[in-house]
Amino acid sequence: MPASTGAARRAVEGSRSGHCRQTTSRPLCHGQPFTARDNRSGTGVKAVTSLRVRQILLEVLAIDRPDPPGLDGDTVWSRLCASATGSVPVSGAGVALMTPIGHGGTLAATDGPAAVMENLQQTLGEGPCLTAFHERRPVLEHDLARAAARWPGFAPAAAEAGIAAIFAFPLQVGAIRLGVLDLYRNTPGPLDSLQLAEALNHATAAATILLDLQYDAVPGGLAPQLADAADNHREIHQATGIITVQASVGISEALLLLRARAYAEERPLRELAEDVVARRVTFHPEDDHHE
Repeated sequence: MPASTGAARRAVEGSRSGHCRQTTSRPLCHGQPFTARDNRSGTGVKAVTSLRVRQILLEVLAIDRPDPPGLDGDTVWSRLCASATGSVPVSGAGVALMTPIGHGGTLAATDGPAAVMENLQQTLGEGPCLTAFHERRPVLEHDLARAAARWPGFAPAAAEAGIAAIFAFPLQVGAIRLGVLDLYRNTPGPLDSLQLAEALNHATAAATILLDLQYDAVPGGLAPQLADAADNHREIHQATGIITVQASVGISEALLLLRARAYAEERPLRELAEDVVARRVTFHPEDDHHE
């Protein structure tokens, strides 16, 4: 059995007993440590007490099967998204890894519009995902056509992709923020109270899985199952540093230049960042895109 699956089993079984396992501090994706402690102390990561969350974890991790598939690659996130779209009346879902400066990479997307939803938010640096992450609360936008003032770049572009409503749920435990679960609909309309509760249960399950993956990570690093998405962010960070030198601007302006060009050329931000790092694209003042 893969180590990560064993750890996930311990997480679910630990929740059944009402306690969290003892762990040492482990760094998360953006350098914040966490310590899971006995839940009786009222500190650390709380035990998963919701029966529905346990059911979702069992379904997604498939640890009750004789030969569980483990957490290799992006399969766990694909299963999580499939479970969410099968339980909540939405058209699709995506899971994003987040960092303090924004979208850190897409862990999974159910379909084309969901992938566009995540790519747009990463490229533009705005959208329900980032708002939910930074404000530490769900963002429930049931009619995206009315949100142009809030997200002037994202809202019209997402609407063109057939996205009419978005519900974003931060994946967090206490002060620790990990990512965001995004659900979208191709028609406007709010979630009712039961649907919202089900979406929140899936967000809790996703946060639990992220914590569990990091439990098995090398101290100071990321779990292998998260590294690919984090590489996305690292390439963007490298490209931003290169642009600061080429264009003689600060980090924030360099990131804006990168995002603006990716949006104008309708390219994924990571793809453009790769070209900048490889010196296939430059941002010198004399380049055409600065005219």
